[in-house]
Amino acid sequence: MLMLSGSPKKLCNGVTRRELLQIGGISGLGLSSLQAATPAQSAPKAKACIFVFLFGSPPQHETFDPKPQAPREIQGEMSAISTCVPGLQLGEGLPLTATIADRLTIVRSMTHDYPIHCCAYVMTGMPTYSIPLETAPRDPQHWPFIGSVVDYLDSQQRSQPASMPANVGLPWRFCSRGTSSNQAGPYGAFLGNGFDPFWTDFQGTGTVVVPPLNADTQTEQVLDPHAGIDAAGHFTLADGCQLPADLSPARFDARRHLLSRFDAARSSLDTAAETLRWSAQQQRAFSLVGSHSIRRALDVHRESHTTRSRYGLNLFGQSCLAARRLVEAGARFVSVFWDPFGPHGASVWDTHSNHFPRLRNYLLPVFDQTWSALISDLHDRGLLDETLVLCTSEHGRTPQIDSGPRGGARHHWSRVYSSVFAGGGMAQGKVVGSSDAIGGDVADTPISPKDMQATAYHLLGFPEDATIPDPQGRPLRIAGSGQVRPELLQ
Repeated sequence: MLMLSGSPKKLCNGVTRRELLQIGGISGLGLSSLQAATPAQSAPKAKACIFVFLFGSPPQHETFDPKPQAPREIQGEMSAISTCVPGLQLGEGLPLTATIADRLTIVRSMTHDYPIHCCAYVMTGMPTYSIPLETAPRDPQHWPFIGSVVDYLDSQQRSQPASMPANVGLPWRFCSRGTSSNQAGPYGAFLGNGFDPFWTDFQGTGTVVVPPLNADTQTEQVLDPHAGIDAAGHFTLADGCQLPADLSPARFDARRHLLSRFDAARSSLDTAAETLRWSAQQQRAFSLVGSHSIRRALDVHRESHTTRSRYGLNLFGQSCLAARRLVEAGARFVSVFWDPFGPHGASVWDTHSNHFPRLRNYLLPVFDQTWSALISDLHDRGLLDETLVLCTSEHGRTPQIDSGPRGGARHHWSRVYSSVFAGGGMAQGKVVGSSDAIGGDVADTPISPKDMQATAYHLLGFPEDATIPDPQGRPLRIAGSGQVRPELLQ
């Protein structure tokens, strides 16, 4: 029988009440308990996934679905270029990506019904969306982020805590440096906050002034880190994912050792006691907070200057480099969010004005360098075949250019847009689907964001009928209505 009264007395497994309280001292991380489920299993093609999200939505016409034969008001100011794949053209702003097109799957027929900033819709299995949900990240209607689902299902199969987090978010908490910090998207939803991404943070300053979103009204200059960072810039763990200031790594390791002893005794404890509500999720998080592996993987300064420069000395480039280092070190799902920065959301792809200057002088050069470097580096290191890479956004942009705003504009458009994938069992050098002559509607092979997710889950080893429990314990298919699309596979 376990006795909790009397400080000097020990429990039957040799854990004292004082030790229990010491363990309890690190329980204030706000981590949710894990709901039970029995995940189905299948042989995975991909050991890991890097999820790249371009907030605001790039234009399909200037990137992966140019229309060189369309009228000027559709084609725009930028032309198409040839790639290493015969007959395949990309926008002229992607010359480096054109050289690695034989390693990519380009989907030109992505489609859904919500031309709004529906980040949570395209990242989860939720069936419908609305504008109020955009800024209500904890609304109970939300479903868990794809990385959170992978984390949850993997956690059911592990008998020991992992040494690396299964679900990491770079470069900082989603949309936390812009004006819309409440943007819905990559969260654990009804699986619990404990399945939110393991967030990093970035310490450094921007060094490059970027073209404004609105050249008519925005007069202040914004030094956007996505365009350039100071040499000392580095990644850390976000608040809540670090050790308390008064708890050294040595003391933390000692408490973690106590936790392992306590774990053997906990089955005999009154689980209703708040201080004793330990879960597999908490143990996993504690082990990660004290892990040296994640800090080492985040330290991009360990890379040569040549490698860092290859990715681009900017926040997007260094985030993708850190993502490669994390999956190389054993992380399962790593996300890189190119999200808003500054008072006007200066970093996003939401080009309602100043469209062509922003694309030419900032967005496309940064993306092209980093994306091509990431895919090439994974390939050169022998990691691409086992690492699934997904690059997507909320939607696309209108086929008709709005010439009213200075610099031109394309607005929200979800009827057809493009995404690009690589590695982990995806096809190589292939275009899936097509849009019509002006890039305004799907011409063939519509692919939904749910199909993208279902295919990703399949490649990561989860069967199409795998489920997670909703708040009432009812099973929900992890990709909602999505289907595995064989067109995307090798």
